[in-house]
Amino acid sequence: MECPHLETCVRISSAPVKCENNPPELCCSVCLTGSSPWICLSCGVINCGRYVSGHAREHHETTQQHSVCMDCHTLMTFCYLCDEFVINDTTAGNLDKLRKNLESFSRLTLQSQSAQNHRTGKPRRRSSVESVENKCKRLKREDKNKANGPRSSGLRNLGNTCFMNAVLQSLSNIQHFCGYIKQLPSLEDKIIKCRKSQIKKTRESGDTVLLVEELRKTLVSLWQGSKSSISPESLFSVIWKVVPRFRGYQQQDAHEFMRYLLDRLHTELLQLLPYPNSNSPYIGPKGKSTIVTAIFGGLLQNEVNCLICGMESKKHDPFLDLSLDIPSQYVTRTSKTKEGESVCKLGDCLESFTDVEELEESELYMCSNCKLKQRSTKKFWIRRLPNVLCLHLKRFRWSSHHRVKVETFVDFDLKGLDMSHYVLDMLHETRGSSSGSNLYDLAAVIVHHGSGAGSGHYTAYAVHESQWYHFNDSTVTACDTETVVKCKAYILFYVRRQIKLPDYLSVTANGEESSAI
Repeated sequence: MECPHLETCVRISSAPVKCENNPPELCCSVCLTGSSPWICLSCGVINCGRYVSGHAREHHETTQQHSVCMDCHTLMTFCYLCDEFVINDTTAGNLDKLRKNLESFSRLTLQSQSAQNHRTGKPRRRSSVESVENKCKRLKREDKNKANGPRSSGLRNLGNTCFMNAVLQSLSNIQHFCGYIKQLPSLEDKIIKCRKSQIKKTRESGDTVLLVEELRKTLVSLWQGSKSSISPESLFSVIWKVVPRFRGYQQQDAHEFMRYLLDRLHTELLQLLPYPNSNSPYIGPKGKSTIVTAIFGGLLQNEVNCLICGMESKKHDPFLDLSLDIPSQYVTRTSKTKEGESVCKLGDCLESFTDVEELEESELYMCSNCKLKQRSTKKFWIRRLPNVLCLHLKRFRWSSHHRVKVETFVDFDLKGLDMSHYVLDMLHETRGSSSGSNLYDLAAVIVHHGSGAGSGHYTAYAVHESQWYHFNDSTVTACDTETVVKCKAYILFYVRRQIKLPDYLSVTANGEESSAI
């Protein structure tokens, strides 16, 4: 968004080394951490971001006037008064000047470190201004991260691509999905054959582009663990070609991107498989399910009842995710619930989704019995639950001529989400299943930060080997469950406790066949 506070708040454009309050490196002036340094554009002091200790926000709250700051690594600008990322600049171009200075400072720092290491033959030491107490805290954090086992690399932001990064990191932590895609053989040799198929070709070159192949490479690179972050540039380039609406560097909606991505993967896999070797574990019946539908696919039953004659109509609709309204009585709420107010729970959103509702006048139902459009009611049931239940909270709504964000905090379960109440009983798909089959545990959650639909920032939380991590573009940090449950969820990924995949898709991350888990 365009921030109106830049002219009054932004007073510096020089490199941070000239700021007297800062250590000689890009470190927080309070806790001296080098993680997520943000420079105040009013006074030049550097403090850590909200995902570390939040000293940059505390600085703003203390001064009241210093509201605009810049990330020293990603060079993105944020205004605390607007609660949004900033896209404009001052009349004098201060932000552009500061970005160039920070880039130069980073290059000089790297050159200096390289030269020092070459002269001494030893690793660079941290600044001597770091206290013993802070050093102990830092070492404990580093030891904790190492002890927590392997984790995914970060994904570099290519210019407002946080929406893509958050989705990719979430999907990469869905074990059965990620494991299957990573274990696929290289599909590059299939491109020539695909040129004769119906897979979409790019207008520029006429060549066939395989999104699943680039996704496979990206997921493999993410879990190699050899780099702290990787660039998804090749994948993003393919996305530009196959989904033109995502071209450019403007902010996009993470939910829309996820749906386009999964739909495209499903379409490609249907046409690429089966391979000639019918014994391959990657092969499914041609024209049937793929890993996308096997993991995320569920079935809804839509019941419509005519209020005039009582005629009932039933329709079955497949789904990859469920979009849930936040109940109207909670829409004006924020994260701060007043004393005596009830908190909006995820169950309230699910209840609202499955409740009986009367259709609007503009949606009158054509009754086959009355032969007229009549007043009617509608109700959704879940006929078949998916292995991974993806729940999208509708946080963006149209108001007049623009979209506004619903800031309501929604309380959600980390463990044991019970979907039994929303599933039709005694159906062929559910009959005989144990009670645990309808229980889900949270695997990942995508969060939108900011108040605008076309701006803001996306991050993701995901659990790996019982440890939660926060994925903020290039940065991956361990976090506790208290941090996760306090976030304002936008998309939630729940994994079924008893996953049941078709035999031909039962491939784990280790390439072994798996039964119900």
